[in-house]
Amino acid sequence: MCAVFGAFNCKEAARVTYFGLFALQHRGQESSGIVSSDGDSLKIHKGTGLVAQVFREKDFLHLKGNLAIGHNRYATSGRSDGHTQPVHRKNSILAISHNGNLPSVKKIKQFLKEKSVDCSGLNDSELMYEAIRYFLLKGFELEDAIKECVPYFSGVYCLLVMTKDKIAAIRDACGIRPMVIGKLNGGFVISSETCALNTVGAQFIREISPGEMVIFTKSGMRSYKVLPPTQKIDIFEFVYFARPDSVILGKSVNEVRKNFGRRLAVEYPVKADIIVPVPDSGIPASLGYSEVSGIPFDFGLIKNRYVHRTFIQPTQKLREKDVEMKLNPMKHVLKDKRVVVIDDSIVRGTTSKKIVSMIRAAGARQVHLLISSPPVKYPDFYGINTPNQKDLIASTMTDSEITKFIGADSLYYLSFKGMIDATGLQESIFCTSCFSGEYPIDIGERMKNIEFEINIYRKNNLLPLSA
Repeated sequence: MCAVFGAFNCKEAARVTYFGLFALQHRGQESSGIVSSDGDSLKIHKGTGLVAQVFREKDFLHLKGNLAIGHNRYATSGRSDGHTQPVHRKNSILAISHNGNLPSVKKIKQFLKEKSVDCSGLNDSELMYEAIRYFLLKGFELEDAIKECVPYFSGVYCLLVMTKDKIAAIRDACGIRPMVIGKLNGGFVISSETCALNTVGAQFIREISPGEMVIFTKSGMRSYKVLPPTQKIDIFEFVYFARPDSVILGKSVNEVRKNFGRRLAVEYPVKADIIVPVPDSGIPASLGYSEVSGIPFDFGLIKNRYVHRTFIQPTQKLREKDVEMKLNPMKHVLKDKRVVVIDDSIVRGTTSKKIVSMIRAAGARQVHLLISSPPVKYPDFYGINTPNQKDLIASTMTDSEITKFIGADSLYYLSFKGMIDATGLQESIFCTSCFSGEYPIDIGERMKNIEFEINIYRKNNLLPLSA
């Protein structure tokens, strides 16, 4: 769920990358960084905080050159203050930016241990860095070094790898996370999402295919198939993660989210006076529901634009504080109304409970919560911060128990089939692990913990942490 962005053969590449990262801020808000190359050496600037907090004008005087890669971090492996990206060692020949997660690092750790490389304290991204660096130091070309390392990368990755004169972009065999290429004034840009291409004025060329490595050099762009591809884009990109103005697999994210709402209105019609979205990700589905149902749409919750995304805060305490600061109910819109409130998902239940309480306190007669995705019952090991199944409210409570816990008059989820149909794409191309428990990329030793954890919690009659 991090953001990666790169610029090759672009004037002031670091500045271009800065604007690309700014457009991708929604994918990670804990830290940001850029590495640039002037053809002779790599320069870096990174720190904790949002893009606009990390970078100042003076920093770009240091980040010279026509090559750059950047990263916005959303931590799922290691603390953000100690593992900011891009990964780069002082005076090193290499830098990498990684979006994704390696649920198992046994293979890569074993390889590095055999090569006498110290792995202590390294997270998955840093282990990948050390593996590639090992082969570069042995005299391998960048593309050959990456080919040697790919068998040790057990998991999900969209990688940007940069040396002083090359950038490589690599996507895992399933293409769990999105990654695209654009053209800009004779150069190239690589981005997690198409929305950032629009921001920097680049022309979309294509998506990087699952299992593909693309190398950018002075002679142009070259493609290599490094793994047999099996497309499995994470459907949660459509549900929540991606910006609505992005396009994935040829589909407008905004239009797919409207389709979620249209399908929800067919599956679960509610007698109500008003449709209220949970901003911002609930807005498209609410518009779709209103369109089909004929119930008026209005903004009953106003978002503080200076509070960032609640779901991707790394701790429960921070998430709860953010919800209090993030939304304010519009009493004149909600008072004495039967309200349908639409959100994209329920993960821990924290946000939903507070929102329902807010709306009731504003004078609503009824509050019906509709969710434009199925129940999230399984943890993600591919880059989302839901590692423990006991934290997922739909895994430890029935629908009626959740309804009572959050204080709603009714609760309804979009069906799994309805979600798939609304995308206009085949189910076979999606990773649906958080809904179905089917993991297309082996999660290794973590698989045994899933049902074990949940059985322990049911046996002891313990509620999820959000309760």
